[in-house]
Amino acid sequence: MRIVFAGTPSVAVPSLRALHAAGHDIAAVVTRPDAPLGRKRVMTPSPVAAAAAELGLPVIKAARLDAEATERITQLQPELAVVVAYGGLVREPLLSQPPHGWINLHFSLLPRWRGAAPVQRALIAGDRVTGAAVFRLVPELDAGDVFGELRYDVPEDATAGDVLDALAESGAGLLTEVVAGIAAGTAVATPQVGEPTHAAKLTIDDGLLAWSEPAERVLDRFRGVTPEPGAHTTLDGARFKILAARRADGAGHLAPGEVAPVAGGILVGTGTDPILVERVQPAGKAAMGASDWARGTRGTVVLGGEA
Repeated sequence: MRIVFAGTPSVAVPSLRALHAAGHDIAAVVTRPDAPLGRKRVMTPSPVAAAAAELGLPVIKAARLDAEATERITQLQPELAVVVAYGGLVREPLLSQPPHGWINLHFSLLPRWRGAAPVQRALIAGDRVTGAAVFRLVPELDAGDVFGELRYDVPEDATAGDVLDALAESGAGLLTEVVAGIAAGTAVATPQVGEPTHAAKLTIDDGLLAWSEPAERVLDRFRGVTPEPGAHTTLDGARFKILAARRADGAGHLAPGEVAPVAGGILVGTGTDPILVERVQPAGKAAMGASDWARGTRGTVVLGGEA
């Protein structure tokens, strides 16, 4: 099929590569403009733009699908348009322009977790099963009929980054199957069933760990916000990043936020059992092992409060 592909981050790259490998005519790749990255703020193409250049595909860089982008895409006369984490809304008249419409690979089991951060919100909520769905875009957010889905059992220590990487690969296969079905005229989309939940975009504040919560809830939030926007607490009023953490089996009781050095890291108290924190980044310093950080502390340390 003649396809326009819209995507921006690295999780969209496997889908672009899979559609290209399947022999579809990728008329253009739409992605968001170059963005400043790193300490030197170097203007850098999106991962999808870089992959498109490698594959020799034409690229349209657009912050939003405005009248200019709509005209450029319309002139390409695609039969189908595919979206994977582009980062912008598709509105009329562009939505109805391709004869087969627009389809989207979304990383949840719809209608659960419609919105910008489905994997992150699923993990924060403690979901142990998630997945991916390919659905038809409609004006209402993530509400279109579903062509196909896959389920994914979340490993115990998996972060949002881990789950997104896994779903990006398996979801690319699902997307390719759906596109093949649309091309053959055999694809069938069915309405979503169930009560929708909303996956709002994360902010820095979503990464704040509340040590008074049960250990499982603390770890759920840690996994859901890792690597972005990142988990953190406070120490002496400054942000203190938590980079690696997991369950601590058989640990004794600690007050919420209280720190106890152990082999391999530090124990931090929660509302129930302590958790093991293995890697941290204090304010103004480089990332380091939690044990290394603990050796530089004196007396009782309480995260989320004062030393």
